Amino acid sequence: MNRHYYSYRNNRSQHILLAFLMLAIFVLSGCATTQIDEYGNEVKVVDPYENINRKVYAFNDVVDDYVAEPISDAYKYVTPEFVQTGVANFFSNLKVINTVLNDLMQAKFKQGAEDTGRFTVNSTIGLLGLFDVASEIGLEHHEEDFDQTLAVWGVPQGTYLVLPFLGPTTSRGIPGTVFDTAANPASYVGAPVQLVQMLNARANAEGALKFIDEAALDPYVFTRESFLQWRNFMINDGVTELEEDEFLDLEDEPMEDGSDASDSKPAGVSSVSETDAIDDAKPEGFNLELGPEAGNSSLLPSSQQATVQTQD
Repeated sequence: MNRHYYSYRNNRSQHILLAFLMLAIFVLSGCATTQIDEYGNEVKVVDPYENINRKVYAFNDVVDDYVAEPISDAYKYVTPEFVQTGVANFFSNLKVINTVLNDLMQAKFKQGAEDTGRFTVNSTIGLLGLFDVASEIGLEHHEEDFDQTLAVWGVPQGTYLVLPFLGPTTSRGIPGTVFDTAANPASYVGAPVQLVQMLNARANAEGALKFIDEAALDPYVFTRESFLQWRNFMINDGVTELEEDEFLDLEDEPMEDGSDASDSKPAGVSSVSETDAIDDAKPEGFNLELGPEAGNSSLLPSSQQATVQTQD
């Protein structure tokens, strides 16, 4: 999922009063994330308020269609692309301050030093962040927020929520947004500057929003699953359960019959050359064993992923 889409969703919550309203909702909503199934077992429920969330999601869509999108389209029409890029760079540079704070609270001191260097370079040579000079010299862009910090500290995710005007979040994400809003210098400037920030974020998210509306069978489920997977990806710094080096180690280990794991091939294929032939013939983006590649299937709702992965 395009990170601009989630940046747009997060930037819509850059108002301190609304952030404290979110905190009140967090206190009232609690963390009831388990239910008892028909067999008497306790199961985790990520979206226990789906009925309400869907109504709020539909309301937000109407507001976006009739208010945010027309204004955003007008902004893109009258604003040159290089100006849009400069505005995006400027606000992205301001958010680095918040990133550095969360780096330190997560004990990521090396990354914190890199992010401090990135902010310094872009704020000086990059003319207050209008130009992303830091990326050109190899200083990587990181995204850290207080929701990620709370996860590192062991705070559970809680329930999935959709808030009016603010979009998707979780119980843990609500106090995270309060902190991030308070730590972002853009929260203390005038309303016109904040409006430009939100319009620019909405403009950058245009492609992802259209994709959801046109491609998803159920836009609500698609948004929920992709949002939660994206948050999990951010919290774990993109680390998967099986790292590439671990996979390589498995290849070197002998199998029970004494053969090498690297020599294994799908059932029914008599030679490596035939495996290569199948790979060459498969449609682009299709994995022999899993169906769509992980990078694509991860954007599908969980129910669709299960259907894809169980088909022969």
